[in-house]
Amino acid sequence: MYAVIGAGPMGLAAARNLSKHGIPFTGFELHSEVGGLWDIDNPHSTMYETAHLISSKRTTEFAEFPMDESVAPYPHHSELRRYFRDYARHFGLYQHYEFNTRVVAVEHDGDGWLVTTERDGTQRSRHFDGVLIANGTLNHPSVPELPGKFDGRVMHSSEYRAPEQLADQRVLVVGCGNSGADIAVDAVHHARSVDLSVRRGYYFLPKFLFGRPIDTLGGKLKLPRRLKQMLDGGLIRLVMGKPSAYGLPDPDYRIYESHPVMNSLILHHLGHGDIHPRGDIARIDGERVQFKDGSEGDYDIILLATGYKLHYPFIDRAYLNWPQSTGAPQLYLNIFHPNYDNLFVLGMVEAAGLGWEGRNEQAELVALYIRQRAAGGAAAARLTEAKRRHAASRITGGYRYLKLERMAYYVHKESYRKALAGHARELRRGLAPLPAAGLVSSSSVA
Repeated sequence: MYAVIGAGPMGLAAARNLSKHGIPFTGFELHSEVGGLWDIDNPHSTMYETAHLISSKRTTEFAEFPMDESVAPYPHHSELRRYFRDYARHFGLYQHYEFNTRVVAVEHDGDGWLVTTERDGTQRSRHFDGVLIANGTLNHPSVPELPGKFDGRVMHSSEYRAPEQLADQRVLVVGCGNSGADIAVDAVHHARSVDLSVRRGYYFLPKFLFGRPIDTLGGKLKLPRRLKQMLDGGLIRLVMGKPSAYGLPDPDYRIYESHPVMNSLILHHLGHGDIHPRGDIARIDGERVQFKDGSEGDYDIILLATGYKLHYPFIDRAYLNWPQSTGAPQLYLNIFHPNYDNLFVLGMVEAAGLGWEGRNEQAELVALYIRQRAAGGAAAARLTEAKRRHAASRITGGYRYLKLERMAYYVHKESYRKALAGHARELRRGLAPLPAAGLVSSSSVA
């Protein structure tokens, strides 16, 4: 019996693939429903009312469960909540989950793992043959220390739910990732003033180009990396202009070496004076904020759109091969521990255009590995050897990703999916048909 931690998109993909491959499991979910952060009613969600998918539905959806044609190209979060609930019902996943259940601890226990859970104040410990960790990567805020004392309200974007929270306030948004850009645009229509503090340059992409979602264009012709960066970067400058034309710093790196911002409205409002660009913060004194470019302003709210940290509070970092000096666990393909053959981290991966299908491929690879390992297959042995030798390697496709904590688990989509597919093909060869009952017994996968 395996344990799956989480019932967001990644947890559901893990559950679906274990079920499809006849591997018994129990899922644990802190909330009362599936969907993870996409369920805004989940007390642990970091969703906000105006949020939409930043990649288009056709590049994001699960291949075996397409979204309805009636769903917009960039769906609202409520559509995605419904999508995941439909997915769980369609594949019969609800029955495998224990909801309103917190995983308190995961500890090595003989040949398996001891998982301690808590529900309604009662703790319970159970032995599992293996564990699939899929509790998401966007739930633990990264909160920097501010230089000084601020007399107004400091809030992280994870606390933001609706633009009414910013009504008639002088707002400083710090950071310009996708959430920061969305919230700054929201604030324009409610706040007294909106300033945007950034310390480095970003590439801003429109969601639509030539009337189509931008992430559905191109890709059929495979270009050398540097040529693709040059052509795509030139096209974006032609369409959007340089960020410096809007008062923001230009990026000092090539396109695709950090995650782009899928928001052109932020530039629209900067260009109209609805949002005022600011540099990095130098000092804070009361309501006054001084910036490193010498400018200053007074604010009621500082909203930190500073991202999230990986957070696995229920398991010791040593079990994840996660030294203090690294921004992410050192796992082969961002999944496989070099030494533990029955512990997997799923969803700890970011790549432009990877979508949920790319994460589904992670889950299927794990399910295939579990089956082949139970059968003593040679392909499983080869994967075991690979993960022990190459756990610290990253699949970058030659891109020089920025040395940021949030980029520590970033990969190159095509290279990454190719590596997943190669191992999956090997593992599928020689697999015996599932038993008539459709399940692998617990003892056979220990």
